Parts: sequence; C-alpha cells; structure tokens
Amino acid sequence: MAAGIPAVPASPEIERRTISKVSWRLLPLIVVIYFIAYMDRTNVGFASFGLNREFGFSATLYGWGAGIFFLGYFFFEVPSNVLLERTGARIWIARIMITWGFVAGGMAFIAGPVSFLVMRFLLGVAEAGFFPGMILYFTYWFPRKYRARVVAALFLAVPGSNALTAVISGALLQLDGVMGVHGWQWLFLVEAAPAIVLALVVLALMTDRPAKATWLAEDERRWLEDTLEAERRSTVKTHGHFTLRQALTDSRVLTLAALYFTIVTATYGITFFMPPILKSLKLTDWETGLATALPYVIGTVGMIAWSWSSDRRNERRWHFVIAAIVAAIGLIASGPLLGSLWALAAMSVATVGLYGTKPAFWPLPAEFLSGPAAAGGIALINSVGNLGGFVGPYVLGWLKDTTGTYEAGLYFLAGCALASAALAFATVRGQAAAAGTAGAVRPARPNA
Repeated sequence: MAAGIPAVPASPEIERRTISKVSWRLLPLIVVIYFIAYMDRTNVGFASFGLNREFGFSATLYGWGAGIFFLGYFFFEVPSNVLLERTGARIWIARIMITWGFVAGGMAFIAGPVSFLVMRFLLGVAEAGFFPGMILYFTYWFPRKYRARVVAALFLAVPGSNALTAVISGALLQLDGVMGVHGWQWLFLVEAAPAIVLALVVLALMTDRPAKATWLAEDERRWLEDTLEAERRSTVKTHGHFTLRQALTDSRVLTLAALYFTIVTATYGITFFMPPILKSLKLTDWETGLATALPYVIGTVGMIAWSWSSDRRNERRWHFVIAAIVAAIGLIASGPLLGSLWALAAMSVATVGLYGTKPAFWPLPAEFLSGPAAAGGIALINSVGNLGGFVGPYVLGWLKDTTGTYEAGLYFLAGCALASAALAFATVRGQAAAAGTAGAVRPARPNA
C-alpha cells in the first residue's frame, strides 16, 4: 500500500479462502471461453490447406486474410471495452460470444478472396473487446499481487488452444467430402458451435462484481471489496485520477501499446504460419496438426514457470525482457533449420519466450489505471498492440512470396521480438518503490 493508505486487516485464512473461491468460480470458465475465442481466431491456419487448394491463395493473400482480423479488432476494441464497463461483463461477454460464433461459422461459406477477407474482418469486429474485457474483469476480482498468475491462467488458453486446435483441425480436415462438404468447411462449422453454447453458460454463471457474489461469505466479500478499494485509492494517490480521454493519450499507455505491438507481431506471425511451415516437411494434414501442437505444449509449461517467477519476485521488467530475447533466439535458429524437424525444436524455444512475455506484461496497465480509464487504456493497448497480428502474418507471407522461403520472415519476427525487449528495457522500471509495485512504466504524465 502507498503511504497514508492503511492496509485492510484480514486473516491469511480469509484471504486464502476468498481467492480460492474466486479462482475456482471464474477462472475455469474464462479460460475455456478464451480457448474457444483463440481457436476461432487462428484455425484459419489449418483451413488454409484446403483454401489454398480450392481458391489458389498466395502466401501474401493468406497473410492478408489472417491479419485483417486485427484491423476489425482495432477499430472496435475501445468502444467495446467502455460498454463492458457500463453494462457489466456478464451480458456484454455473452453478446460478444454469440456474435463471433455466428461469424466464425459463416467462414464455411466463403467463395473466394473477397469473401475471405470480408469474413475475417467481420470476425475481428465481432470478437473486439473480449480479451481486454477479461483483463479489466480481473481487476474487479483479484488484488494486484495475484494478477500475473491469473493472466497466465487466461493465457493457458493460447498455447493450449493452439495445441488442441492443431489436433482437432487435423482430424476435421479428414472429413473432406463427407456429405458433400469440404474438410475446411467442417472445420469452421464444428469449431464455431462452442462459442454460441458457452454464451448461455456465461449468462448463468458469470458475476459482474464482488458486491453481487452471493457465493462468497460476508467476511470474504467484505475483505475482497475493501482490499480492491484500498488498491484503487493507492493507485489514484500515486498516479492521479485519470479520465478516459487522459488515459487514451497518456504517454505510459502509448508506450505499453508500442511494446505490445512488437511482441504481438512476432507471436501472430509464427502462430498463423507454423502450420504451413511444418506442412512443407511433406507431412499429412493429421501429422502437421500433431507436430504443430508440440511447441505450444512446451510453451504452456514455460509460461506457467515465467508467471510463477514474476509474481514470486514481484518483478515484471526482466521477466519480459528475457522472455522476448528467448523468443528471438528461437526464431533466429528456426531460419537455417527449415526443412528439418530441428526447426520444430527451435520454434518450441520461440513459443516459450513469446508466451512467457504475456503474464509479465498485462499486470502493468492496472498499476496506474482504474475504472473507466482502465477500461479504455487496456483496450487501447490491446487494439494497437494487436495490429501486430496484421503486420506479422502479412509481412511473413509477402517475404515468402518474394524470396521463396520463410527464412527471411522468421528473421523479421525475431527482430520484432528483440525490439520489444529493447523497448521494455528502456521504458519499464524493474521496481517501482513509490507505487509499491513492480514494473512501472517509466514515462511520467505531467500533473497526474
């Protein structure tokens, strides 16, 4: 707590019991939802096998379609998160899920390049606000010292989804021709359905705020509300009160957006192109799915270890920097190893680093933002950062068509990871004594 803000008296037993109840009530559902969201976002990597055969998509066009999702995401992210703050997470998240589920299923009916690009853009519009909404939602329920771990729990869905999507998609592609439907169409139709079904579960189980949590005991609810309120007052006392407009123009928010952009560029470049890269080893669709799953399983283990270490040491900066450097090493090593299974080992190293950056990064915005300012600021960081999801696949596809190999593209992604490490080193403090928290962003806001 900052000076002048008294700690909330509570026994360790109340804290342990409360956090355990909140975690078991909310985290499994949120992780499963994000798992489905990520599957519908990235399964185009496996559908590309059939799409490329049927419509003759070039690597550049495929990269454009994979990345245009994030343009739709960019334009609607901030409004969506502000509306979530006003209407409540339960109703708004369910609305997002139903919308993206129908659009994801509609991908089965694309008929060429134009409809491919339009549907991918609309999928980004439909899903806009989900991820930053979850980061904001965590600030309603978890005190500061738990947030790297809960962010890591959310991000378990990312490598986990990539791994399981690889296996499921490889199997669904084997249905090619069943009932006159292409394998890639079965993939989109089957994998879209869970989003719509889970929206009903969200309406039944998700609770907007601790004040409405009838499943917490009175002392647990009071401890949680008092602790979070004390942290909010500490944030305002240390950093000043931010309006939504101030948050969207604050130098620290913009710095974090630039930092996230560089690492996301590297992350999505490899996410969307790992299946085609491994397919070049002359593997079957099913074997490609299994091979693609391996780096994400390894990345999951690495991410859990990174988040545990970050929270245990109350440190964000070096955990992010080292993870980004590990990612760059893996991507650089992948280049000359293309065409062999050693490339798979190098990409496994890269995924450990790429996913290790996430739990160290996402606790940072809540160190100086709260309320509507947090809603807008987190959404802006994520929307600008996720433009890297457009840049990475597009540049990698263009370099593949230009050079005839993925090697130059992998070096580009490695450069992005190194740029992210350098930016974090330059702009994020290792320890922020004034705020009583780790990893504050260095640029100061005048009169904050």
